[in-house]
Amino acid sequence: MSHEVFRHRLQPFPNGVFPADLGAVVQRTVLNGSQPARVVIHDGDGYWLVGDGISDPNEPGACVVACIAHVADADPAVATLATLPAGQIAERDDPGAPWRIAKHEYSDE
Repeated sequence: MSHEVFRHRLQPFPNGVFPADLGAVVQRTVLNGSQPARVVIHDGDGYWLVGDGISDPNEPGACVVACIAHVADADPAVATLATLPAGQIAERDDPGAPWRIAKHEYSDE
């Protein structure tokens, strides 16, 4: 079922939970469950991105816009990042590993 998604929602999110209609750019490998989320970015412009951390998200068709709440429902560790401030990146090696939070900047490549 499809519905409208939004790029931005006023933060902090109520109860520290991702809004059901908050969109993110998500790698298909994460969305289909073939790879776990290893990278979550809340960029300086307020956009959310979720990747598997191993395959190239820039390949044609590698990413789609989806509700980040769907990712968080499938992986409760992602749900804990709903309070991640803009301009930050969370990375982990594998599911169960702790998130490492750092400042996020896009490379000039």
